Amino acid sequence: MQNETVLVVEDEPAIREMIVTTLEMAGFDCLQAEDVSEAHNRVVDARPAIILLDWMLPGGQSGIDFCRRLKKDELLSEIPIIMLTAKGEEDNKVQGLDAGADDYITKPFSTRELVSRIKAVLRRSSALSGDKPIEAGGLSLDPMSQRVTADGNSVDIGPTEYRLLAFFMSHPERAYTRTQLLDQVWGGNVYVEDRTIDVHIRRLRKVLDPYGYAGFIQTVRGTGYRFSTQTQG
Repeated sequence: MQNETVLVVEDEPAIREMIVTTLEMAGFDCLQAEDVSEAHNRVVDARPAIILLDWMLPGGQSGIDFCRRLKKDELLSEIPIIMLTAKGEEDNKVQGLDAGADDYITKPFSTRELVSRIKAVLRRSSALSGDKPIEAGGLSLDPMSQRVTADGNSVDIGPTEYRLLAFFMSHPERAYTRTQLLDQVWGGNVYVEDRTIDVHIRRLRKVLDPYGYAGFIQTVRGTGYRFSTQTQG
């Protein structure tokens, strides 16, 4: 079985080498880049399984800029990204997740935690990357193109709301707590609070509302949320 490849985008050589050594010992193959330009070339040429992306990078483009750029590229947007940074403030963490990052780990971190986070994101990414469109009522989600349509009309949806909807549509008619949604959609990222889930639920409903499908995202009092095509009682 071929090892999965991790692209490590980090401008500090000592940190980059430590991460690469850790990941190679854990059975991953590694590619390295120290700025956005080099990282983009690596992504296009090698299509890594996952990207470890530092927030602060030289050359005028930050890691968050690169994350947004990748998530807007239909050919590269499915590659999961873990933001890696010394920025510990909650607003930075939420900003990274909103830009499309799949997880967020703050320096300093343990090597065991890093490996565990990578494996968790890869498992979740694999689970959400089926190739068959998912249909619910007039709502359709195509994992291959990562497009959502409502009654044949293209829906403009952000990366975080897309992942949330993909999970919901893959697991209909079941109530999930906010903690379960954090684990399934964000990888159990401990920095994301319950209220952040509520924000993304509101955004998802707002995206679906013009097409009449906001009601598919239902609040389950005392539990959390569920996706259902049935009218809520």
